[in-house]
Amino acid sequence: MQFDHVALVVDVLSRGRSALEMGYGVNRWTEEYSDEINEVWVQFGSDAEGLCYELIAPLSSNSPVLRSQRRAMNITNHVAFRVPSLADKCVQLVSKGFYPVSHPKPAIAFGGARIQFFVSPINSLIELIEAPCHKHIYRNLSIHGVQ
Repeated sequence: MQFDHVALVVDVLSRGRSALEMGYGVNRWTEEYSDEINEVWVQFGSDAEGLCYELIAPLSSNSPVLRSQRRAMNITNHVAFRVPSLADKCVQLVSKGFYPVSHPKPAIAFGGARIQFFVSPINSLIELIEAPCHKHIYRNLSIHGVQ
């Protein structure tokens, strides 16, 4: 598995961008993605060291992250990894005590590549992305003008 991002749940993307720029040094952003399949808005940001953050905001009242956002719980939501095959990695994870909490679904932010979520034996959430060569496309712009 190759690390892709740490995901944070926010009420709206603009507020999350502001916080990550000021507190985490994020200075590059991808476009915003409206993902109606997964009922979320997402956007990826990167800091000077290349660490990738995903902001996730509810798209509708059916959004799976709405409960976390409203309760201010599980705000650091998951860690994501890119893999060549969801099916192969699912078999490996299940054999090690992980439990799939979703079925594979396409994700707009990954060009339709499939994603799937699992809960670990210590109750942490991970996302697998079936896109081993995916690269986020960032703009070297900051909403606060910091480069």
